[in-house]
Amino acid sequence: MAEEYKEALLEKHKYHDGCPGCKVEQMKQLRRGYPYLELSFVWIIVLSTSLPISSLYPFLYYMIEDFGVAKTEKDIGFYAGFIGCSFMLGRALTSVFWGIVADRYGRKPIILLGTISIAIFNALFGLSLNFWMAIGTRFLLGSFNCLLGTMKAYASEIFRDEYQATAMSAVSTAWGIGLIIGPALGGFLAQPADKYPNVFSKESIFGRFRYALPCFTISAFALVVTILCCFIPETLHNHKQDITSGDDSYEVLEAASHESGKKEKASQGSLLKNWPLMSSIIVYCVLCLHDTAYSEIFALWANSPRKYGGLSYSTNDVGTVLAISGLGLFSFQVFVYPFAERLLGPVLVTRFAGALMIPIQMSYPFIANLSGLSLSLLLNSASILINVLSVSAITGLLILQNKAVDQSQRGAANGIAMTAMSLFKTVGPAGAGILFSLSERRLNAAFLPGSHLVFFVLNVIVVVGVGLTFKPFLTAARR
Repeated sequence: MAEEYKEALLEKHKYHDGCPGCKVEQMKQLRRGYPYLELSFVWIIVLSTSLPISSLYPFLYYMIEDFGVAKTEKDIGFYAGFIGCSFMLGRALTSVFWGIVADRYGRKPIILLGTISIAIFNALFGLSLNFWMAIGTRFLLGSFNCLLGTMKAYASEIFRDEYQATAMSAVSTAWGIGLIIGPALGGFLAQPADKYPNVFSKESIFGRFRYALPCFTISAFALVVTILCCFIPETLHNHKQDITSGDDSYEVLEAASHESGKKEKASQGSLLKNWPLMSSIIVYCVLCLHDTAYSEIFALWANSPRKYGGLSYSTNDVGTVLAISGLGLFSFQVFVYPFAERLLGPVLVTRFAGALMIPIQMSYPFIANLSGLSLSLLLNSASILINVLSVSAITGLLILQNKAVDQSQRGAANGIAMTAMSLFKTVGPAGAGILFSLSERRLNAAFLPGSHLVFFVLNVIVVVGVGLTFKPFLTAARR
């Protein structure tokens, strides 16, 4: 009975021998049950690409101090922004190229290239001897960081239709948790000879290169992921789409051919004229600008002295807050987000999540006036909520982007999204660093003094993003 069911199911679709995409489609048709294995692969690959992006933030303040380029303590934020944005600049220049390559040669080669480049260039960043070496290695890391756009396309292709929300949630959750665990690793493992003198001596490599240990740890993880990626299936089809019909009459075949021709023509049209795609990318970019600016500002604010409105936190303290936020984000995205997306849809989830971030961010300057247990409780609660809401908003937009294009253009579409997002994220760290440095110079201003200024600007970005989720600007593709 089971064999007859499989044969009947497969007869509905025409599969090509030797086509990796067809093998994946067959697997999706025949498999039943929750896709744990595919979910695990998507998780670890996206996690490996997001870990190095913000892992430097907890120790960047001290790294700039060690390089000796900042003349005063107030200038540290200015220089920190340039190291942060060099990664995004490199990614902005190459994302479309990697997307096109992924559409032509397959997702798997690009995934392998991305994980190998993380292992190499992130390790070199940890060995940086000066400010310019740090900028150069981060730029190269960004230039070869081709994974996120490719993985969004891959995830939408490896999962069955009923698990598409889970697929995009897995991508954005792993991405968001990487952006939290990365700084946590950076916070706990930076300056190991100072923190753990019984384990690491001052004369060891980690004593001479005080920020190498977190970078080496992430590179080792990326190397393991590279080995595991050798076993993932390719999802790209190596043939043109077929015209199939249960009715062989001339009229039906003619209609099918005409319809297929129209779809192929539309598919080959310029992605820049695909408004459902472009509108979702624009909103995505605005919210990603907020996300990266928030990540840098939070770390700089927490590390800065209390006399400047900060928390005087050590790298360990920042790491603890971010680790707790990561656990909260994981729980929400796995157990709550898929239900919320089915109930409300991706647009409403994005809209509500963005709106809820505004009052929470307004509270940060007031949280800095607390101390002890009340500070820890409120700060951790606010950090969890901001990260959960930010990732939820971005997840909805990832779903809209992948629904707006066919498979043949999905890599290029995600490449465009990555390029645009990277340009915004290039501005994010640089602008956040300059803004933070400015805020420390106007502690006694009558309007928006000190840290009130930076969190107000963050809220302005969120308001713009939420405003763009309304029609007629944001439209969803009908497929």
